[in-house]
Amino acid sequence: MNLTPVKTPLVVQKIFPNYTWEVSSNTKEIYLTFDDGPTPEITNWVLELLKQYNANATFFCIGNNIEKHPEIFQNIITEGHAIGNHTQNHIKGWKTSVADYLENVKQTHNLVLNKNQIKLNLFRPPYGQITPKQGTEIIKLGYRIIMWSVLSIDWDDFVSRKICLNNVITKANSGSIIVFHDSIKASKNMQYALPKVLEHFSNKGYTFKSIT
Repeated sequence: MNLTPVKTPLVVQKIFPNYTWEVSSNTKEIYLTFDDGPTPEITNWVLELLKQYNANATFFCIGNNIEKHPEIFQNIITEGHAIGNHTQNHIKGWKTSVADYLENVKQTHNLVLNKNQIKLNLFRPPYGQITPKQGTEIIKLGYRIIMWSVLSIDWDDFVSRKICLNNVITKANSGSIIVFHDSIKASKNMQYALPKVLEHFSNKGYTFKSIT
């Protein structure tokens, strides 16, 4: 049974005010984010679907996957979506020293800067695990740390496709930052929920924006 809260409690947001949990918005805007790619077949499927709805999103990419699939990574950029740093090896902050964590972040930063001439400034910690010291040092590097307000929990095998969809439909509103994963593990739930999320909120007059 997954005990991860779908909607981030306000108290958690207040404890970590230097992190971005949602976007202040007076208009109907939602911020879709995708973690752990780029992944063959999955990421390009997401890109095609987003294009159908004229939707922009933010992709938090793992450096190792960028190296393996540079053409898919370039597709994300070409389609006009935002890119975020998700570390080089998807490491757990709570089990990693500050020095090693920063080095892993810098690997992906330098990879994208050297190969794509893009200076990344958005960061999301894998598993949401980051210590206060790690966070402070990453902010010093010029990053904004992007967390979330709504988790789809698409990665969990014990969460059904319909629950994954319901997690987003019932909890998201203007300014919500929603987490999906463009990964093999999450694909069954994500590929069921995402089209319905796009349709549902589009019909309600929402637009989908990248985090900037």
